[in-house]
Amino acid sequence: MFRPLIVLALAVLLSGCGYNTIQQKDEGVKAAWSQVLNVYKRRADLVPNLVATVKGYASHEQQVLTQVTEARAKVGSINVNANDQASLQQFEQAQGELRGAIGRLLVVSENYPQLKADQSFLSLQTQLEGTENRITVERQRYIAAVQDYNTFIRQFPTNITAKLFGYATKPNFTVENEAQIQQAPTVDFGSAQPAQPQPPAQPAPQH
Repeated sequence: MFRPLIVLALAVLLSGCGYNTIQQKDEGVKAAWSQVLNVYKRRADLVPNLVATVKGYASHEQQVLTQVTEARAKVGSINVNANDQASLQQFEQAQGELRGAIGRLLVVSENYPQLKADQSFLSLQTQLEGTENRITVERQRYIAAVQDYNTFIRQFPTNITAKLFGYATKPNFTVENEAQIQQAPTVDFGSAQPAQPQPPAQPAPQH
């Protein structure tokens, strides 16, 4: 007789302590992470066709082609755990290397007019551009979802519920090129040329 009342009281207690909201926000983070993985996979899937197309016109650019292929293989070999900071950073680094390698390959293509005019290459460029935009959007959504989750479980009294059920804060993406952003730019005025004095104005001729 008292068992249903105990279950009901427990449900009300957990709801008031934020348990249900923790579940919702945790699922939101998982969904956002799935979208991040989807767009990164989309970029990786475009690489083989891109390499094959460039190779058809610039087969001697072997170093750049190899770099792209190796960067893609490295991305595919990482079994990322989004709840582990070191794993997430390793994943970010590999994705950054792949993006850089693709960028270098596209720069090389500027030297081959026929390649630049190839319809397959133009289509791949467009798809890559769209994918990079989606990556930016999904990363931002994931960052926001993690921030929302972390903020919620650190608030009182939700933090007690989170600790009781083993919910901890989640690591998040870092800023790309963080070291460069934190380093103050070097400003050097030593090479600036001094301003040349202007010759005095000549008086107007008298008539």
